[in-house]
Amino acid sequence: MGALGSYEYLIALGSNRRHHRMGAPARVLDEALRVLAGEDVYILASTPALITRPIGPSRRSYANSAALIRTGLTPDALLALLKVIEARFGQRRGQRWSARTLDLDIILWSGGRWRTRRPWLTIPHPLFSTRSFVLKPAATIAPRWRDPMSGLTIRQLHSRCTQA
Repeated sequence: MGALGSYEYLIALGSNRRHHRMGAPARVLDEALRVLAGEDVYILASTPALITRPIGPSRRSYANSAALIRTGLTPDALLALLKVIEARFGQRRGQRWSARTLDLDIILWSGGRWRTRRPWLTIPHPLFSTRSFVLKPAATIAPRWRDPMSGLTIRQLHSRCTQA
């Protein structure tokens, strides 16, 4: 999937907190993609925001989307960039799965598997195959991309997730 020196990634985007300048969570996701595209990242495809129920203690609905991108950045370097972009939109507060202005996660990459301890990064994302809010938008832009762990396509994983 990609030329020498460039990689493709599937990124999940989420927001459930308004931004003081950008407004509603769906608008935050659009702006995050615009910022990402300004950082030597080519957006191959993206999905409109999908409004979903929260997981965990947060009571606010989420706007979720997915993007298929190409960049020369390695997974560690892309993770660092995503964390910088998240910080520009406002730091996360409180506990895991709490309300946040922006959450950017690497789900898959064209190199298959990746794991580092510092910074903590595991690709494929350890929970993506059980999360409909990730799989539904991902299936619209990368339905044939295979999970290197199970060998199943995103379309197949989404079908399994929604039948459970």
